[in-house]
Amino acid sequence: MGNKLITVKIRYGAEEEVFETEAGTPLATLVRDRWPADFRYGRIAAAKRGLRLVELGLKVYKPGEYTIVTTEDPIGYDMYKRSLVLLMLRATRDVFPSMKIQLLYSLGQGYYCTIRNRKNEIQVPTEAELTQLKAAMLHLTGQALPIEKKVVTTQEAVEMFEDWGLEQKAELFRYRRASRVNLYFLDGYEDYCYGYMLPNTEGLIHFDISKYDDGFVLVLPLRNSLEMGDGYKAPDKLYHALRKAEDWGSQLGISGVGQLNSEICKGHLNELIQVQEALMEKQIADVAEEIHRLGRKLILIAGPSSSGKTTFSNRLSIQLRAHGLTPHPIAMDNFFKERVDTPRDEKGNYDFESINAMDLELFNSCMERLLRGEEVDMPKFDFTSGEKKYDGRTLKLAPDDVLVVEGIHALNPASTYALPSDSSYKIYISALTPLNLDEHNRISTSDNRLLRRILRDARTRGNNAARTIKMWDSVRRGEENNIFPYQNEADAMFNSALIYELPALKIQVEPLLFTVPQDSDEFYEAKRLLKFMEYFLGIDSSTVPANSLLREFIGGGCFEI
Repeated sequence: MGNKLITVKIRYGAEEEVFETEAGTPLATLVRDRWPADFRYGRIAAAKRGLRLVELGLKVYKPGEYTIVTTEDPIGYDMYKRSLVLLMLRATRDVFPSMKIQLLYSLGQGYYCTIRNRKNEIQVPTEAELTQLKAAMLHLTGQALPIEKKVVTTQEAVEMFEDWGLEQKAELFRYRRASRVNLYFLDGYEDYCYGYMLPNTEGLIHFDISKYDDGFVLVLPLRNSLEMGDGYKAPDKLYHALRKAEDWGSQLGISGVGQLNSEICKGHLNELIQVQEALMEKQIADVAEEIHRLGRKLILIAGPSSSGKTTFSNRLSIQLRAHGLTPHPIAMDNFFKERVDTPRDEKGNYDFESINAMDLELFNSCMERLLRGEEVDMPKFDFTSGEKKYDGRTLKLAPDDVLVVEGIHALNPASTYALPSDSSYKIYISALTPLNLDEHNRISTSDNRLLRRILRDARTRGNNAARTIKMWDSVRRGEENNIFPYQNEADAMFNSALIYELPALKIQVEPLLFTVPQDSDEFYEAKRLLKFMEYFLGIDSSTVPANSLLREFIGGGCFEI
């Protein structure tokens, strides 16, 4: 007698298919049979039952309705990238059998990795070796090998990682409260991967391997199409900022979350905070010193959401004063076009993120006249009425005065088209955390900034976590269009991440994440962030200095935000 038949309904876009299948059939089997082209292409990543995300490897034993999640969705795209990393790690066993691969950070449209020997020394790969690595990965995809989940006890995981020489992973799980760990198994290789995975290797064909500096970049496909870009070009300035952050972490003896937790347990927290803040203050002082040495009068600051631009501007202004300069802060938001002239997006909504929403003619005219020494009436944009207003505030620069301009388009050359290039000093700021979960699981700078924003929005704007999460994808699209493409225009890159900040954010942000309703579209993201925060030991933020950039988000700072 055969297995029990059940009815499974699967929605994929506008299509809906009803299957009569045996209980215990994996979702992947149904999806692959019905939509084989998209499955093989890698476009289909997972499914949702109601609001609950499930892997396609799930075996269904009860009737139910499922909705396909594709790689156009941020959740699906993350699964694709995560599975691609596992594929790469498996392939390195063939090409670099006695080496350890460390995935360090996101670098443009890819992940920067290094290869280390048993002495933990970096081994620079050759072009031939990287060609072999790519070929080994493609060979594994051609076999459509299953990616299988395996549950072990936490202690078993610690012992396993110790045997493999993966100290960061072992240290991470020593502080894990859960008694069990999900590992993923691929063709004889198993590892811990933070998050869900694709069911097999078949669709993981969209990638490239590019040699860079003393390591290589696993180049990722574009999210919406899974197509490769026009050719990978590493953002060199971003790389050097990330490498400096990595060096700072090494100086502090901390590169993984487990090591950070150990330092907290040892009672080294206050010293860690003071050293990290001193390193940041030195970085700000170095920027001020260079501005003074070059004699620049116009300082332009841009960076993605929740990078800490306001506190940075205040601290930079203090350092500029220490050099005998008088800074004047200017918000580019005061140079918006009148609401009636604001462009609209494809949905008919006002597109305030577009550079065409800025009155660039007025901005350039005001800056040009100020740099000539003229007195200028300064506008103030009224966001209620949607109009610029003049309240009698004027500005005229003295010989030692400088302008400090902050705005998302500040580094776009189109914003300063009429100004001489030698008059400005451009600064890009972002939270480039030097921490990783472990050797193979990075901490997303986007996650870091989202947690910051959830706290700040709740404290200063009255927004709950669900609202902030709902807006985040739109915020990220705006950054990708208007900020990231111009980061290499910067004269200086400032890293606003603090190595101790996630433990400090934990105690305040977790209650906000728990308020996200379970029946909302934002619940999965809130749940994911809560799981992420479980890896950190929380700390009392009372020891965070009042001028710390972190105070912009947790409150209690000495600057007016």
